[in-house]
Amino acid sequence: MITTNRLQQSRFARGCWLCCRILLLFIGLSLCNVALAGEYSDREAAQQVIAAAQEAGVDPGWAQQLIDAAERQQSILDAISRPAEKTKAWYEYRKIFLTDRRISEGVSFWSDHAGTLQSVAVRTGVPAELVVAIIGVETYYGRITGSYRVVDALATLAFDYPRRSPFFTGELEQFLVLAWESGKDALALKGSYAGAMGYGQFMPSSYRAYARSYEGDGAPDIWDNPADAIASVGNYLEAHGWRSGEQVVIDGVADDPDPAMFEGGLKPKKTVAALALEGLEPTDPLDPEGLATPLRLEEEDGLRYWLGLQNFYVITRYNHSAMYAMAVWELSQAIAVAREGS
Repeated sequence: MITTNRLQQSRFARGCWLCCRILLLFIGLSLCNVALAGEYSDREAAQQVIAAAQEAGVDPGWAQQLIDAAERQQSILDAISRPAEKTKAWYEYRKIFLTDRRISEGVSFWSDHAGTLQSVAVRTGVPAELVVAIIGVETYYGRITGSYRVVDALATLAFDYPRRSPFFTGELEQFLVLAWESGKDALALKGSYAGAMGYGQFMPSSYRAYARSYEGDGAPDIWDNPADAIASVGNYLEAHGWRSGEQVVIDGVADDPDPAMFEGGLKPKKTVAALALEGLEPTDPLDPEGLATPLRLEEEDGLRYWLGLQNFYVITRYNHSAMYAMAVWELSQAIAVAREGS
């Protein structure tokens, strides 16, 4: 039989033992977190990134501190390694972006930034509705831009995702340079799990090549300044060959075309006349010698055909997908119609 005093002592001992277990667990988790932070510092690949950034003018000590602060994020590796979902048909993919809400919020975004959009359209030749649609598809007009620190995303994928390590290593180098040159707080910059940033989801290399300040001075702020984001998207499309005033895509009529004709990539390579001989003709007149891309997408009631022109190809430079470009184009047209009727 245990006396009251001994019972209290026993309970006290068990309580102390439990507290020790909790404390040890906490210490273990803390040490684990410490191990994650800075684990890339001594890797040869990380030192190569720092050396490459130094050649571009970045202080190596500063770059080393940034790499020291990078943390491996398993959730990033899970996201990028996750087996691809079932490939969506066009009519399923379209429903994601062509919604009443996304259209109405596109009209609102256009109204809020009408002056900026008009100015960028004049500068670049890119229609306002197209810039709005890209930002709408990419980040829902700036509301969903990503919550990962960019340095964590790029370091994780550069050093722990071998399949695409060269690409993300290059992007990490570019990120070090852009953060150094811009004077921005590199540890505060956030983006997607792949390191895409801001309203328009620019990768660091695209930021350095195409991002523009709307006012023309200082480092472009594509994270918090919609004007800079709009100017950057417009400049990106102009730089990739947008042709002001030209058509984007034309409906087509197919006469038993060879399926192989739709597997030649996104760049316009064949003349309109040649495509007609292969069984795909435009519903509206086009220059027979002009180049076009044959497009075939699945709608609920069967296949639908188009001829993609140079400007359609330019949209695919933003995301190398015909369905993406078609979603952007149709959203842009729906926004323009809705704004005109509002």
